[in-house]
Amino acid sequence: MHRQDASLIDALRSAPLLALLLLLLAGCSASTPTPVNPAPGAASPSASTPHPGRPAYHLTPAEHWMNDPQRPFFLNGRWHLYHLYNADYPHGNGTSWAHATSTDLVHWRREGVAIDKYTNGLGDIQSGSAVVDTDNTAGFGAGAVVALVTQQDAGVQRQSVFSSTDGGQTFTAYSGNPVMDNPGSPDWRDPKVFRDEANGQWVMVLAEGHKLGIYTSPDLLHWTFRSDFARDDLGLLECPDLFPMQVQGETGTTWVLAASANGAAQGRTTGFAYWTGTWDGASFTATTPEPAWLDGGPDWYAAVTWDDPRRPASERLQHRQALGWLNNWEYADDVPTRGWSGGMLSTVRDLTLVREHGDLRLRSRPTAALTTLEDTPTRAQPRVFAGAAHALPQPEGAAYRLRIAARPDDRDPADRLVLRLGPGKGPGTGAGTTLTWDRKTGLLTLDRSHDAVAARMPAGYRTTRSIEVPTDALVLDVLVDAGSIEVYANGEQTLSALAFHAPGQISLEAPGGRIDLREFTVSRMR
Repeated sequence: MHRQDASLIDALRSAPLLALLLLLLAGCSASTPTPVNPAPGAASPSASTPHPGRPAYHLTPAEHWMNDPQRPFFLNGRWHLYHLYNADYPHGNGTSWAHATSTDLVHWRREGVAIDKYTNGLGDIQSGSAVVDTDNTAGFGAGAVVALVTQQDAGVQRQSVFSSTDGGQTFTAYSGNPVMDNPGSPDWRDPKVFRDEANGQWVMVLAEGHKLGIYTSPDLLHWTFRSDFARDDLGLLECPDLFPMQVQGETGTTWVLAASANGAAQGRTTGFAYWTGTWDGASFTATTPEPAWLDGGPDWYAAVTWDDPRRPASERLQHRQALGWLNNWEYADDVPTRGWSGGMLSTVRDLTLVREHGDLRLRSRPTAALTTLEDTPTRAQPRVFAGAAHALPQPEGAAYRLRIAARPDDRDPADRLVLRLGPGKGPGTGAGTTLTWDRKTGLLTLDRSHDAVAARMPAGYRTTRSIEVPTDALVLDVLVDAGSIEVYANGEQTLSALAFHAPGQISLEAPGGRIDLREFTVSRMR
C-alpha cells in the first residue's frame, strides 16, 4: 500500500476514540529516552532509563511520529541523516525534517528539527534529498547544503528548495519557491537529486504516480524534463533512486534505478524494487523489464542509498550503503511502540552488485561498524542434533545478534531447520518469531504470526515472508532488537520486519532428520 495522504491520516488520528486506543497501545508513556547508541560526549535529552520496549540500536525519535529517512551525506567529519517527523502527532497535521548525526552510521545523536513545517505558506515538509553544493551552482555559497523537498498544501504537491550554510543544522526557504510547480498530477513527490559529473549537471528523479520522471538542472533551481520510466503493475511509485555501481570483478559502470513500490502482483507487500541498466545523461534504459527486490520482508520501505565520498575513486562504485523505514502503511498507525509512533529506521547495510547466472543483483551485508555494539559473544559447541527443540544460549535483554552456520547431516538429513526466538506457545502469548529453512522448497520463511501483538494487528499485517536460499547449507546473520528483526541469509538475501517477540529462550528444531550445526554465536547489542 502506498503512503497515505497526510491530511487524511491526521484527521483519522484526531478522532477521540482512535486517539484513546493509540494512547492505550503506547502505554500512556511520553518519556524521552537516551539517544540511540550515543557517541562519546553526545548530549542526552533525558537522564532517564529508556523504556524496555525502546530499540537499543535502531534510530527512533525521542517522542511523537517518524517515517521516511532521507539520504545521508557526509560533511565536516559527520554523516547527516534526516527523517520525516511530526511533533504534533497524533492530533496535528504534517511532517518536518528531524536531524541526526553520526561518525560511523551506528552511533547516532539527535540534533532536533532542521526544516520545520508550515513556515513559507507552501505546506509541510515531505520527502526529498539534500546535497552539498561544493561549487556554489545554486548561489547559496560554496559548500552550502541544498535540500530539495516536496511541500504539500491543500493536496497539491510542489518541489521547493531550502539551503543551509551551517552544515545542515538549520535551513532557510528559497525566496523563489516552489522551484517546480505541479503540472496537475495528484502524485508528484520525493525528489532524489545527485550530481552527474560526467555530464556537468544535477539530476532529479521524481515519483509521479505510476512513473518516475527524470529532470536535469545546471543550478538546482531550474529544472528541465528529460524522460520518464513508467510501470502500471507496481502501485504508486515512491522514494525513487538512481545511482551508478560497478559489478564485482568486472570493469565499467552499471546504473541502478529504484523506487519503493507495491509488490502485491508478485505476492509481496511494499518494498524496494530496482532495475539495472544504462544512463545516457537524459534517460535510463533497463536491461530487463522485471524488477528485483532488495529485501524480502514486509517492513523495509522508503529506502535510501548512498556512497562514501572518502573512498578512493577506484572503490566508490564498488560499494554502497542503504537503510529503510521499518514499517508498512498497512498498519503504520497500529504499531504498539511506547513513547513514540511510526516504527523505526533500519540498521545500515553495505551493498555490492554481483552477477549471478547472468543476472545482476544487489547483495546486502550488515555494515561492519555494527560490531562495535556487540558484547563478547557466547558460543554453542558444534554438534549434530535432531528432533524437538534444543535450547541454546541467549544474552540478557531483547537486543542481540545471532550468527548461525548449518548444513544437513550426510547420513540422515533433516527436511527443515526451525529457529525459534521467544518463549511460550500460541497467538498473542509472546511466543515469538520463527525462521524456517525448508530444504525441499529452498525457502527461508519468517513467521511472526505468534508474536506478542500479532493478534491485535489488522488483516493487512502479513505474518510470513519467504526468500530463496541454497538447500545444501545455511548461513544466517540475524539482528534482533525490541520490535524488529533483520535477517541476512547466505550473504545473498534479506528479510526485515517489525516483530514484537518477548525476550526468552532461543531454540533450534530439526524435524524429520538431523542437522549439523557448525556455528552458533549470540552477542548482546548495546
